Amino acid sequence: MAQNGSMRTRDGSAKRRGGSRQDRNRPVKIRKYRKPLNLNIGMIIFGVVFVYVVVCVVIYFQTSHIVRYEVQEGSLVTNNIYRGVVIREEKVVNADTAGYVNYYAREGERVAKNDLVYIVDETGRLSDDLQAASLDGNTLDDRELAEFRNELASFIHGFDSRQFETAYDFKYSLQNTLMKLANSSMLENMSDIGEDGNIVNYAYAPETGIVAYWVDGCETLTAGQVTGDTFDDKSYEKKQLLSNTLLAAGDPAYKLSTSENWSIVFPVDPERGAKLQEEGYIKVRFLKNQYEVWGQTELMTNPDGNTYLQISFTNSMVSFLSDRFLDVELIVEDETGLKIPVSSIVQKEFFLIPEEYVIPSGSSGRGSIVRQCYLEDGTISSEMLEVDLYSFDEETREYYLDSSILNAGDILYKPDSQETFTVSRRATLIGVYNVNRGYADFKQINILYQNEEYAIVKSNTRYGLSVYDYIVQDASTVSDDQFIKQ
Repeated sequence: MAQNGSMRTRDGSAKRRGGSRQDRNRPVKIRKYRKPLNLNIGMIIFGVVFVYVVVCVVIYFQTSHIVRYEVQEGSLVTNNIYRGVVIREEKVVNADTAGYVNYYAREGERVAKNDLVYIVDETGRLSDDLQAASLDGNTLDDRELAEFRNELASFIHGFDSRQFETAYDFKYSLQNTLMKLANSSMLENMSDIGEDGNIVNYAYAPETGIVAYWVDGCETLTAGQVTGDTFDDKSYEKKQLLSNTLLAAGDPAYKLSTSENWSIVFPVDPERGAKLQEEGYIKVRFLKNQYEVWGQTELMTNPDGNTYLQISFTNSMVSFLSDRFLDVELIVEDETGLKIPVSSIVQKEFFLIPEEYVIPSGSSGRGSIVRQCYLEDGTISSEMLEVDLYSFDEETREYYLDSSILNAGDILYKPDSQETFTVSRRATLIGVYNVNRGYADFKQINILYQNEEYAIVKSNTRYGLSVYDYIVQDASTVSDDQFIKQ
């Protein structure tokens, strides 16, 4: 090292400490240090697996999936509960004179022609005179008590809290029963109080019938007049007729049901209604009291364009005398057979071939045909083809053959004959794709009944399905003769 403050470099040249001022003021450029890329084999494998999974997920959602369904025996639980309107032969009897009405006949009681039904007090003092005559001390005999017990038991058994208005009907029925019993005693005392200035008029039944003390304006309704508006609860009004109320001349006093023949009418799906009408007679359970009775069915289309089913009865009318609407359950046998999803059902087109041009192979569902063909030199010849037979029409005596085997215009030969038939006519069959053999094989089905999700089809048909067969659950996911991966 030199003594003048300089220093020597490795090559022997001298260099001043600290360098020159110009060198000291020169900016220093700082570069970012880059770490070397260290490849981790674990990260590479993870990335490859992740990409593979993403690709598989995308392919899965873009590909239609074929789901197999095992055919089982079963039945469809159908909704057989309907709300219907009651149709009766009813006649409203109006009051001849104004006054306070007191009923004598009990509601639900049958009266003969000219029987006393009620009395009219024109002055309004009859009720006070009756109390003064100490009629309120009467007691009920065993027969009268039995009537109350029967009414109570019937109400308790059939009461539904969702239809609380029936409690008021029961209340009015008991009131009328009490009034009838009180009025019976009243009539026995009429000789004692009838000459005290009271003007009393007696009203008698114009004809035989069962008495009811309510009106709703539907007394003249017929089955053919029922529409959707008939079931509108907001527009329906039922008016109870009570004893000791003031009536004007011409007001409804009571009504008579003049026949035991009655019916109930309710809207129904046309297809379902047609099946019920085919039954002729069906058993009906009334949800009000669980009473069961047989009725005759009749299907009709009313002015509103909707389909209605009328079930007619010849008895038990008095049990529902206080009801205009009833909830009923139809007790019918559920269709049983092979239960399949509706999504499995498909239609397929076939050629119709006369019976005499097909050679069936026993009960295997296959057969043979002889078709005209041309050799290489252009001469006409024939060939025998083995084909699947998909159905046979007993009326036209024709087989259904797959349109993928034949073409329109093909000429078939009748076995052991020179007669020919030109393939042309087509028809469709309803069926499903059977996959027992590993490919989509069409099988005809005979639908007995179906709802939105499932259908019941006839089992063990010659060209159809059998229990435990496997079919395609969604027919739209396959095509004819497509191979199915197991």
